[in-house]
Amino acid sequence: MFGTPTNPANAYAALSTESAVHSADPHRLILLLFEGTENALALAHFHAEQGNITARGNAISKAIDIITNGLKASLDIQQGGELAERLAALYDYMASRLLWANMKNDIPTIEEVQSLLGEIHEAWRLIEPGKQQK
Repeated sequence: MFGTPTNPANAYAALSTESAVHSADPHRLILLLFEGTENALALAHFHAEQGNITARGNAISKAIDIITNGLKASLDIQQGGELAERLAALYDYMASRLLWANMKNDIPTIEEVQSLLGEIHEAWRLIEPGKQQK
């Protein structure tokens, strides 16, 4: 009759994210995917340390989903050539490592993926849309 109560902070965060996605250019959308993956990995790391198996699994599943259905799916192998192929392989590697981390509660493996993703994210952040590369 009254509906499900929602947490106002979560509702605001969802609205803020939705607004950012709708107003973002393709470059910014990829940055948002990196940020979402990094947030999910940070949660996975936290929950792994706390021994919260369900929350760890949910966070790792979210990270894998964003990596495979967001970052990897956004690659244009035709245009990107070898670089796009290597990124696709790296994204596959990250997803498989996260599956391993989830099965074994392996925090160092989560940290490995966080490090790899962080390096790619930083490189993407340094690319300025519309700027001619020399």
